[in-house]
Amino acid sequence: MADNNYVKIMGIMNVTPDSFYAGSRFQSEYDILHQAEKMLEEGADIIDIGGVSTRPGSEYVSENEEYQRVIPAIKILRQTFGDNIIMSLDTFRPWIAKAGCDEGCAIINDISGGCEEMYEVAAKYDVNYILMHFIGKEGKMEENHVYHDMMQEIMDYFNERISLLKSCGVEKIIIDPGFGFSKTVEENHHLLDNLSDLKALGYPILVGLSRKSMLYKPLGITPEEALEATIQANLTAVQNGADILRVHDVAEHRKAITLLSQEKTR
Repeated sequence: MADNNYVKIMGIMNVTPDSFYAGSRFQSEYDILHQAEKMLEEGADIIDIGGVSTRPGSEYVSENEEYQRVIPAIKILRQTFGDNIIMSLDTFRPWIAKAGCDEGCAIINDISGGCEEMYEVAAKYDVNYILMHFIGKEGKMEENHVYHDMMQEIMDYFNERISLLKSCGVEKIIIDPGFGFSKTVEENHHLLDNLSDLKALGYPILVGLSRKSMLYKPLGITPEEALEATIQANLTAVQNGADILRVHDVAEHRKAITLLSQEKTR
């Protein structure tokens, strides 16, 4: 999925009324199409569509509600942009993932770490599966997990899950270290500093840092004010091996990555 010489940008499109960052919420058909067109023009390689807010403390909507949010959005995007759009579906529910793949999604972005049923969907449709580091049950993360050796535990988690994925026939795997999930601010920054350790797994690394609390809380600001901090953190992630950045602000990140690339070639 990822090319070592090109950092891909995944634009976030939440078809929800309650995502933690208001600037990522799109619900009407006009807003969905307008935002997708904007992100594609700004340099997004992937559009990630999600219908369930997974912010800490959020209550998940029913499967039917999630379906009614995401599947019509995916359909209209496919009808409008055809093969000019690569869509990722942000869901931890196998039935929703199957419905999205039926409508042309090329990526399943699963925060939960998945289950055999989800892995079988990814294998059947031969799509990319994003495996995120997640500690919890039924999609609910464990808020106060205690690590003894965080990086080693994360590596062990990925090795175990990757073996399960491959046993189910999934070969197109992307790993996401799960910034903001079951990790303190300090642990998130330790993970960012040691991100390159995960390159040993041999799979593309996706990083989702955009406007998260690990960036804005230490600065005493809001998610709306966290663009500069997000760009700086994502540039660090790229320098430490990230292949894909999941972001709210596509144009700003494409410019920053271009500048970083130019600096490297000087």
